[in-house]
Amino acid sequence: MPEFWFALSSADQSEALEVAAGRSGRPAHLLEKDIWVVWALSAIYNSPLGSALTFKGGTSLSKVYKVIDRFSEDVDLTYDVRELVPDLLSGGNPIPASASQAKKITSAVRSRLPRWIDETVKPVLERAMLASGQRAELSLAGTDRDKLVVTYPATKKGTGYAAATVQLEFGARATGEPRQKHRVACDIAPFIDGVTFPAAQPVVMAAERTFWEKATAAHVYCLQGRLRGERFSRHWYDLAALAKTAHFHAAVSDQDLARQVAEHKAMFFAERDAGGNKVDYFLATSGKLRLVPEGPSLVALRKDYAAMLEDGLLAIEQPVFEDVLEICADVEDTVNRQARSA
Repeated sequence: MPEFWFALSSADQSEALEVAAGRSGRPAHLLEKDIWVVWALSAIYNSPLGSALTFKGGTSLSKVYKVIDRFSEDVDLTYDVRELVPDLLSGGNPIPASASQAKKITSAVRSRLPRWIDETVKPVLERAMLASGQRAELSLAGTDRDKLVVTYPATKKGTGYAAATVQLEFGARATGEPRQKHRVACDIAPFIDGVTFPAAQPVVMAAERTFWEKATAAHVYCLQGRLRGERFSRHWYDLAALAKTAHFHAAVSDQDLARQVAEHKAMFFAERDAGGNKVDYFLATSGKLRLVPEGPSLVALRKDYAAMLEDGLLAIEQPVFEDVLEICADVEDTVNRQARSA
C-alpha cells in the first residue's frame, strides 16, 4: 500500500525530492513547497469553510488552469463579502452604492476578517496537521493581519526568494465570482511511485477574471511609476502567459466582466497616479490600459524578474524579460483596440 508523504522520514522525503527534481527539472525546494500549498488547500476545502472561499490569483493559474509555468507560492483566497458583512450590504448587493458605504464595509472587513482567520481558519489547519501527523507554525501576518502564514520544516532550501512558508492571503470585499470547482494535485506526484500526496478540490475563480484583476493592477503600477515591494514581476509574466490562451481572448471579449472588475476596484481599491490624480479604472477597461512601465519602475521590475529566475520559479520555460514586456505591449494594444471598437 502506498505510504502518505507526511509519514515518510526526513531522509526519505529528501531523497524523493531529489529524484523528482531530476525527473521534472523543477527545483527540489519548490516541489516541497508545492506539497504544502496543496495540503493547505486540501485542509480548507475538506472543511465547511470551502463553500464560501474562492481560490484565485497566480497559483490558480498554475495549479488549476495550467496556463503558467511559474511556480506560484502564495494562496489567494476570497471570503465571500456576503458572509462576512451581510449587515452592511444594501439588499445583499456586494457592490456598495456609495463611497461612504464602501468605507464602512472596508472598516468592518479589517475588523472582522483577522478574528475570523484566527478563530475559524487557523483551527481548521491545526486539526488537519494533527490528523496527518506533521508540524508547522501558524501565524497571522500583514498590516491588516489578513494573512495566515504556514511555516513548515523545510527539507530543501533555495536562494531565499521563495521562503519555506505558505502564505494564505484572505480578502473579503468581493464574492469571488465567477467560479467553479476543480481538482489540484502536487507537482511531485507523477514522478514518485509508491507514495500518496495531498490533493484538493477548491472552488476557483475564472481565469478570465484573474486576467482583468492582474491587468488593472499592472495598469496602476505603470501610472504610479513605482513598484511597492518585491515579487511584482510575476504579474507581467502571468499576463504574457495568459495572452497565449483562449482565456485571454474570452476575457478581452467580455466587457461586462471588465467593467465589473473596474467597478469593484474603483470602490474598494482607490489609487492615485504619480501626479496625485485618482486612478480611473474604467479608462483601463475602455481603451487606455497601460501595461508597460517606464523609468525606475521598469528597472525594479527587471531586477525582480531576474531574482525570480535565479530561484527557479521558472524552471522549465524561462522567457527573457524583454520578450515578456513585448508580449504585454501586444496585450495592451489588443485590449485597447477591442475596447474602443466595442
